[in-house]
Amino acid sequence: MGRVGVIGLDRAQALNALTLDMVREIDAALDRFGADPSVDVVLLRSENDRAFCAGGDMRHIRALCLREQFTEAEQFFSEEYRLIQRISDFTKPIVALIDGICMGGGMGLVMQCDYRVATDRARFAMPENAIGFFPDVGGSYFLPRMPHYGGYWLGLTGAQVTGFDAQTLGISTHMLPHADTEKFAETLCDAKVTLDRTLEMFCAAPGYQSSMLTLAAKTMCFDQSTLCSIKDCLRQRAGPEAQAALRKLDSVSPRSLQETMRLLRSGAKASLSECLDREFDAVQRAIRHPDLLEGVRAVLVDKDHAPTWQS
Repeated sequence: MGRVGVIGLDRAQALNALTLDMVREIDAALDRFGADPSVDVVLLRSENDRAFCAGGDMRHIRALCLREQFTEAEQFFSEEYRLIQRISDFTKPIVALIDGICMGGGMGLVMQCDYRVATDRARFAMPENAIGFFPDVGGSYFLPRMPHYGGYWLGLTGAQVTGFDAQTLGISTHMLPHADTEKFAETLCDAKVTLDRTLEMFCAAPGYQSSMLTLAAKTMCFDQSTLCSIKDCLRQRAGPEAQAALRKLDSVSPRSLQETMRLLRSGAKASLSECLDREFDAVQRAIRHPDLLEGVRAVLVDKDHAPTWQS
C-alpha cells in the first residue's frame, strides 16, 4: 500500500486476542518493512471494528498451565515481550490505529508506537488483576509514567478509559472520529500526503476538557505509597468514583495487587527493557499460582465472575 506497510490484526471471533503465531507474524512483518526502503511508515490496525486487541489469549495460557506445560506458556510471554521491545526500538515510525477494545496485550502493542490514533469508540484498560495476573506487556514502564497517578489507578483497578481521558493520560496521542477511520487509513497510504499532514487533516486537537477534572477525582488516592493507604484514602472519600475503586480493589486477587504495586513502583525509574525483564520474572511466578487458573476460569471460561482467591 504505497509507502505504508500495513499490519492488520484479524482474529475477530476472539477480539484479536494475541496468540504466539500472531506475535511471530507481526515480528516477521516488521522484518519485511524494516528492510524495505520503499516503506516509510508502518500502520498497525485491526481488520474489524469491534476490537483492536483484547489482550493475550489467556484461555490458552490457562490450558497450558493446567497441563503443567509452563515452558510453553513462558515462550508466549518471552516472544510477546521481545516484540514490544522491538516496536519501541523500530527505526521507522509506527502508527497504531485503535478502534474498539484495546486491553492488556493490545495496550502493550500500542503504547510503544510513535503515534497512537484512537477513535471515539476506543476503550482502553489493563484488567489483569481480575484474572489473577498483573498488568504486564510493559505496563510497569508506561503506567507509572502517566500523569495524576492515573497509571496506578488503571493498573490496580482495571478501570476503562476513553476519549479525552485516554489523551490526558498519554495513552492516545491523537483522536479520530470512528466514521473517518477508513478514510484516514487510505490517506495515510497515499504517497502524496505526508504522515504529519494526514494527522493534521483528520485528528482533533484536545484543548481543555472538563473530563480532566473528573479524571483527577478518580485517581486522587492513588498517590499513596501502599495498598493499605490507598484503601484507607478511598474509604475516607464519599464520592462514587472512590467507592467504585474500593469495590474493585476488594474483588480482585490480593496477590496480583501486591505484585502490581511492586512492579509499578520499581518500574517508575527503570528502562523498558528492565521492566520487561522484571515482568517476565513475575510471569514465571504467576503461571504457577492457582489465582491465575481461578481468575481466568471465573472471567473468561465459566464467566461466573465469582473467583475464589487463594492469596
